[in-house]
Amino acid sequence: MAVQESGEMYLEAIYVLSKKGAVRSIDVGEYLGYSKPSVSRAMSILKSGGYITVGKDGFLELTEEGHRIASTIYEKHTIITKFLIGLGVDEQTASEDACRIEHHISDTSFEAIKKHLSV
Repeated sequence: MAVQESGEMYLEAIYVLSKKGAVRSIDVGEYLGYSKPSVSRAMSILKSGGYITVGKDGFLELTEEGHRIASTIYEKHTIITKFLIGLGVDEQTASEDACRIEHHISDTSFEAIKKHLSV
């Protein structure tokens, strides 16, 4: 089962938040600005797809596959943001645009940007 763009956003949010500590659904909702029912539904889908686990304490953890997807999306976000800032785009706009681009850019184009930036 392929992850939809919204699923990628949730996985990336869990990935980013987990760098600071344990992550709960409420944290993901606050981070993304989504409602509790939306987050709950998404967590259920990601859990059934094998991308996350939910502990008895309610904490979310990425599975190996979830971590792979999340780290890839996060890498795309950070590199595309850096690329756009290098072109003169302000940081906020660059980050917002990178968030949209990261889900649709081809591997070929992304690798070319990485090569251009010597990343």
